[in-house]
Amino acid sequence: MIMFKFLVLILLFNSQSKYLENTSWIFIDKNVSEVRIYSDNFFSSTKYDKDNKKFISTYGGTYVLGEEEYYEVIEFNSSDSSLVGDTIYISSINLNVNNDYGSMYLDGIVYEKFKNYNSTLRGSWLMSGIERRGEMRMRDVNRSRKTMKMLANGRFQWIAYDTSKKSFNGTGGGTFTSENGKYIENIEFFSRDSTRVGHSLEFDFEIKEGDWHHKGFSSKGDPKYEIWTQRQQ
Repeated sequence: MIMFKFLVLILLFNSQSKYLENTSWIFIDKNVSEVRIYSDNFFSSTKYDKDNKKFISTYGGTYVLGEEEYYEVIEFNSSDSSLVGDTIYISSINLNVNNDYGSMYLDGIVYEKFKNYNSTLRGSWLMSGIERRGEMRMRDVNRSRKTMKMLANGRFQWIAYDTSKKSFNGTGGGTFTSENGKYIENIEFFSRDSTRVGHSLEFDFEIKEGDWHHKGFSSKGDPKYEIWTQRQQ
């Protein structure tokens, strides 16, 4: 990765951000998977060892893909907080997409595209409400401390972080389905508790006035009622 803010970029394939929106990609090296999720204008890149239930690292934020540039602005980084706020320019990207299948050459690595999975929940969401002791407590989604959940092509990831403190507070992710009012997460990595890897969680969900209402039980078995609002900025 090249981190010069005024670098002249060369793209191997002229494209626009629509080719990345709501897609997910994977690169596997031995036991280590690297998954990249692009939902709306936001992205994440995560490395983990599913077989050994080991979370390695994650980073992400916003991205821009134009006809002559690709760059990422980092909002969270679990392994190097000093990079939060930096703009990372990548000098080579090549997309080869054909409906359900495709590949992405990015900075010397070839990622394979996950098969398309259309969901009403696809996109980036910020937790805007959580029930505590029977009372719904609302949150300001514009504050620096965020819990964001990204969903694209049947992949999900949540990340808790604070941009003002450059702190990373946890993440988890894997695959999901959302059909007939049932949202199911299949956990492939969890930074806080590796014993949850391999478990599936089922929730009831509905969209009310544009917000995602999410009810069920947490990975610890505690009742869970959350409200998520689609991220705008």
